[in-house]
Amino acid sequence: MARLVVEDLHIEFPVLTRGIGAARLMGETDDPRLVAGRRGKLFFRALDGVSFSLGAGDRLGLVGPNGAGKSTLLLALAGIYMPTAGRIAVTGSLDALFNPRLGFQPEATGRRNIYLRGLIQGWSPQRIEAATADIIDFAELGHFIDMPLRSYSQGMAARLAFAISTAFAPDILLMDEWIGAGDKAFQEKATARMRNFIDRTGIVVIASHNENLIAKMCNKTLRLERGRIVEHVQVSNEG
Repeated sequence: MARLVVEDLHIEFPVLTRGIGAARLMGETDDPRLVAGRRGKLFFRALDGVSFSLGAGDRLGLVGPNGAGKSTLLLALAGIYMPTAGRIAVTGSLDALFNPRLGFQPEATGRRNIYLRGLIQGWSPQRIEAATADIIDFAELGHFIDMPLRSYSQGMAARLAFAISTAFAPDILLMDEWIGAGDKAFQEKATARMRNFIDRTGIVVIASHNENLIAKMCNKTLRLERGRIVEHVQVSNEG
């Protein structure tokens, strides 16, 4: 069963200045996220003591102003940033929809890119083959599926990326803003597929500036400011 536990998570990044430069910077700002380390080194504390736990069925919305730490938290959950302190425990498969076009090869055909992206996402060759027909049909590419990706329009590439990314639902899904694809005529179809994809996922964590979207799809919200949790709300959500 899907589960995600975050305990006292801290993420710090080194600031490339030291000595007199570090002292001057500390003196010129009142930002509590700038912390001094040993030997005059300066660090930026992007996340400061973040804790929460999620179980199957939870949909957590991350909200807050730019620079609050939402994307940093998502990247830490995805394993891209390592904790400076604290821990992240993940039970179940985890996937992230940060950049749906990540891993595309422009010289390869659309069909080949389905296979390559499937491997990147950890699918078996058999699973990729079973999903290929649905991906091609949804992306509405016709004979272009066997042409190089470099020959695709931006909209065609976006449709293919979206179709691949939503082919299999993981136990835990991380999203940085709502993912759509294509022109207006395709958006309704994409939205329906996205909602079905999310419904099949055990746990969803989404960061967004659209608080109306968060209110509609999430049963929990976490408000971040300057890397700290300032509000953690659990609400009754009927979808």
